[in-house]
Amino acid sequence: MMFRVTLIREVVLMAVDTVRTNRLRSALTVVGVVIGITSIVGMTAMIRGFDQSLRNMIRSVGPNVIFVQRFGVTSFSSGAEFRELLKRPNLTISDAKALERQSETIQLVDIQLGAGGPPTRQRVFYRDQKTRPLIVFGTSENFAEGTNLPTIAGRFFNGTEVQFRKNVVVLGNAPYHLLFGDRGVEPIGKMVRVGIQRFEVVGVFDKRPAAGGFNLGQDDFVAIPYTAYQRTFGLNPVRVARNVTFLPIQIALLPRDGVKTDDAIRDVERVMRIRHGLRLDDPNDFDVVTQDAFLHLWDRISEGTFFALITISSIALMVGGIGVMAIMSISVTERTREIGVRKALGARRSEILFQFLMEAALLTSFGGVLGIALGSALGLAVHVVAGFPISLPWWSFAIGLGFSAAVGIFFGMYPAVRASRLDPIEALRYE
Repeated sequence: MMFRVTLIREVVLMAVDTVRTNRLRSALTVVGVVIGITSIVGMTAMIRGFDQSLRNMIRSVGPNVIFVQRFGVTSFSSGAEFRELLKRPNLTISDAKALERQSETIQLVDIQLGAGGPPTRQRVFYRDQKTRPLIVFGTSENFAEGTNLPTIAGRFFNGTEVQFRKNVVVLGNAPYHLLFGDRGVEPIGKMVRVGIQRFEVVGVFDKRPAAGGFNLGQDDFVAIPYTAYQRTFGLNPVRVARNVTFLPIQIALLPRDGVKTDDAIRDVERVMRIRHGLRLDDPNDFDVVTQDAFLHLWDRISEGTFFALITISSIALMVGGIGVMAIMSISVTERTREIGVRKALGARRSEILFQFLMEAALLTSFGGVLGIALGSALGLAVHVVAGFPISLPWWSFAIGLGFSAAVGIFFGMYPAVRASRLDPIEALRYE
């Protein structure tokens, strides 16, 4: 046993010495492997970072919130035709009221006007300051309880203000900074103009998480009571195509404590199907969307992206592997006499095979380590320069190193087998 360990150690040292002796050739050989592993590690770091930030953004709407929409990601991800979706009836405020009265599993119902469809956009004015066109949506007082988005100043409007159609507004973080924050002005109690109506600022939202850390306009909004929204902007259907209108309304629901999401969804579907007069064999003419639906759709997209990344990177690894095969074949030819001497002294075929496989694996593993370092540096550089979130899980390093070693063993097999099968007498005669 000790003899075999010593023999293996000597073979590994010989392989290391051979790679070190031909440094330039070894470096040129592993360029393809370095490029492939750099791509895998660098892109994995950015995809994972984007994935985590997107999940945080989705969670910001509340982990248990259920949305009822005319159509949404559930329909599109199932392959439904857009023409058929446009034939669905619009949701109404009466639908929300019916869910509030008739659903046994729902704790809170929030009406969201200007959401779930073409949004209402208006500039917000304060004295001589104005914003770019922002999304204006009307909600009930339950919006504050159903979402995880906190206020950093003031409060959210209450049920009394909703009932009496008070002109109060809660600013998103972007309009707050444009109108007040950057000038050091206290916003609470100030009057701003939204459209043609004046509203009193009662609160300011904190920043919303954004996928990838990009500014995607996620904070470009203001919220007002849905009753004030109806009076100010009306609830007129928006024409989106010929003879097709869209009522910009969405219903958000929060299940009671202890109620499973699936049970709540079935209860919501029961109420909505009765209201829409659907028969037992008719499909839903509305969408019930949860956080899990968004995450499931993203999982499918990210899996496809990761598979494409592996496929593209594999091309570079294959190119590097072919280079390893070519260099190892040349090495076998150059060292034919050396192989003959070793065999004459008693070296077995398995030892020759192992030595050349080790040389190939060392070559590509070195390229793998270099690729891991470059890929990590690439991800960190993007994070520092652009603020893009990254994640460097240990398994991405393991995959990179494993891929690189596997490439060396696979493509080095032919030259190694060829070296092990050389006839010692013919090898000694080789010039």
